[in-house]
Amino acid sequence: MDTQSWDEMYRAREQVFSGEPNGVLVAEAAGLPPGEALDVGCGEGADAVWLARRGWRVTAMDVAETALRRGAAAAQAADVAGRVAWTRADLSTAGWPAGVFDLVSAQYFPLPRRPGYEVLHRLLASVAPGGTLLVAGHDPGDEGVDYAGYYRPDEIAEVLGDEWTILAHESRPRTRPGPEGTHHTRDVVLRAVSSGGEPAAAR
Repeated sequence: MDTQSWDEMYRAREQVFSGEPNGVLVAEAAGLPPGEALDVGCGEGADAVWLARRGWRVTAMDVAETALRRGAAAAQAADVAGRVAWTRADLSTAGWPAGVFDLVSAQYFPLPRRPGYEVLHRLLASVAPGGTLLVAGHDPGDEGVDYAGYYRPDEIAEVLGDEWTILAHESRPRTRPGPEGTHHTRDVVLRAVSSGGEPAAAR
């Protein structure tokens, strides 16, 4: 789906997602000290608002303007509007300085494969020394899950080099049902901490 398709998906429905933060984020990030966070593919903003209410300063990124407007409204209602920067950007072209974020969260985000892992390495480089990378994806074993053209969490784990410590890399049952009309019952979760060393060479 391109930028227009994502925006049309959101415009077609008054609300696409539940408005609750993703269960993986809540389970894995609740105990982290707040800092700077990047919410990749933030959608309607439930994760960004959840983080902001816990003291994080959040860059919430998505390609869909409609989703970002809804997220901004949710942040305003939760009185955390000043803690979230709603950013319309495409990860395949966007970039941030290295070592910026204490948490980079990608919850079910379709990260496209690119030659030389360029986009993935840029995303990994944005994690600050001591910062956390948190990736959740649908288990490939579930009905209807297709990662054609996109990185599976397992593939991202394979790219992490010696400058990363993997704290969790597993398939686990979802904490709440998947979106209506899907058969997602399990999540693949990758949580890793950066030591800030030199990135691994592209493979």
